[in-house]
Amino acid sequence: MRPLLEPPDALRARYDRATAENDPPLAAVDLAAFQANAADLVARAGGKPIRIASKSVRCRHLLAEALSYRGFAGVLAFTLPEALWLASAGPEDRYGDIVVAYPTADRAALHRLAADERLAAAITLMVDDVDHLDLIEKSAGDPRPPIRVCVDLDTSWRPAGGRIRVGARRSPLHTPQAVAALAAEITRRGGLRLVGLMGYEAHIAGLGDAPPGRHLYGLAIRGVQQRSAAELAERRAAVVAAVQAVAPLEFVNGGGTGSLERTAAEPAVTEVAAGSGLYGPTLFDTYRSFTPHPAALFALPVVRRPGPGVATVLGGGYPASGPGDRTRLPSPYLPAGLRLDGQEGAGEVQTPVLGRAADALRIGDRVWFRHAKAGELCERFDALHLIEGDRVAEVVPTYRGEGKTFL
Repeated sequence: MRPLLEPPDALRARYDRATAENDPPLAAVDLAAFQANAADLVARAGGKPIRIASKSVRCRHLLAEALSYRGFAGVLAFTLPEALWLASAGPEDRYGDIVVAYPTADRAALHRLAADERLAAAITLMVDDVDHLDLIEKSAGDPRPPIRVCVDLDTSWRPAGGRIRVGARRSPLHTPQAVAALAAEITRRGGLRLVGLMGYEAHIAGLGDAPPGRHLYGLAIRGVQQRSAAELAERRAAVVAAVQAVAPLEFVNGGGTGSLERTAAEPAVTEVAAGSGLYGPTLFDTYRSFTPHPAALFALPVVRRPGPGVATVLGGGYPASGPGDRTRLPSPYLPAGLRLDGQEGAGEVQTPVLGRAADALRIGDRVWFRHAKAGELCERFDALHLIEGDRVAEVVPTYRGEGKTFL
């Protein structure tokens, strides 16, 4: 494996050589960085298995690659149609354990799940409301094998007697009593089988605690995350105990790339989830506890030279989901020293990049960018060029390249 700490000029030259026969725009994954990131995730998980969040990968080839590494087991899908596709694509032992991370209202997909005993055994649905149970049973029909379900726990922190809420607005189930009540309702229904509990602490796992140039804000984030994590660990243990008094659980899933160590340390958690850490997007540059290698990149060609200190590349308007601020824009990566224009940002058909490094760029040269998030890059490209050393080892399709756009 090549050293990962290459100077920017050498890294850019290597990527340019590897993809010299491929015209940009193109997306690429540095396999050495991908493998190093996977090893780091496993080390941070402290021996607990990592379920791969597929929305952060969106490439079946790389999902299978990661699942072949020791320490990874199972998929955390983002839609039921995606889970059905993965489970049907085989081999059976590769995608034989899929949890759908978000509730579904897709009646046709539910009917297909219930009609296939193998799919019903491989896929677990997420629920947090009695209405979810009703919809599953009505759409699935009878007779059928029991549908596996997992209850989603609200992980938000609610200090000041609940008047303040810190965390994503996901499940309405916050207390052990509320979760146990839904668990009891599930067990009363013969067509459903409770197998798991999930709690994703987005405000810890997905929010960097060392934002550059904002020392006081970083201190505040760390304080909130520390208090929230302590409260959640105690509450999650109580929730697990309350649910297991109703029915046994196969798994308790928690965490994300940004909180692996902390969540894996909870005795009540049996597995953790991660995906973004494999690609190392820019939103994960602001954590103190780990530093992922930039593995997923995209190259755009220089097509204009508007003036000194400016070069314009084709395309680039690939913002990430979330709050509409600058942190969601892609970032010029190589050559080093480029920045986006504050007036134009990343444009649909062209993106100006500014800086002294722009003066050395010529028409046809490449500028390498990093996306703000992980798998969303694959919604823009139909293939990933897998770089191994100075060559493209393989070109593999993304979900989009296989004709699949689930959201």
